[in-house]
Amino acid sequence: MMTLIFVFAAYLLGSVSFAVLMSKAFGLPDPRSYGSGNPGATNVLRSGKKAAAVLTLLGDASKGWLAVFVAMHFATRDAQGALLIALVALAVFLGHLFPVFLRFQGGKGVATAFGVLLAMNIAVGLGVLLTWLLVAWAFRYSSLAALLAAALAPIYIALLGLPPEWMLASSIISLLLVWRHKKNIQNLKDGTETKIGKRGTA
Repeated sequence: MMTLIFVFAAYLLGSVSFAVLMSKAFGLPDPRSYGSGNPGATNVLRSGKKAAAVLTLLGDASKGWLAVFVAMHFATRDAQGALLIALVALAVFLGHLFPVFLRFQGGKGVATAFGVLLAMNIAVGLGVLLTWLLVAWAFRYSSLAALLAAALAPIYIALLGLPPEWMLASSIISLLLVWRHKKNIQNLKDGTETKIGKRGTA
């Protein structure tokens, strides 16, 4: 019963869209109405309001971190506890992708996934963040940075010897991130992907 409660609460928390909330707070258009139509920090940045984008990024990352952090506090130190944490990580991430409050049309989950990984293990979170920053700095593509960081996340977890349940959860999250970026992957192939800080429809 406790597992179901934690998973359901994590999903509801994940369903809270900070992109929509911050856009309303700053008097911006709904992020689903311009650019990529994605309710996420990168698309909010295309509005030209950096503060709204930063707060969106922090909010989306924080909900992922909070869900896993609370689960880790109550979970037992065994395989059952590791499974609870893994399920909560998936639930909050799926809540962001398929939010009940937005008719199941959510964001791509990059920031929320980062928050989840940071709560699981600081070294993993920082490794993923560093990967994203280096790729984004070198190529100026948020989507490419997210894809490479997502691909490496399960590897980081395995190298640190963390629970296999966590590695499985991070692998599923990574696959979902790739799936959510399928249009961006095609745009990267075509050379039409929008670079960080520029307006566009990618």
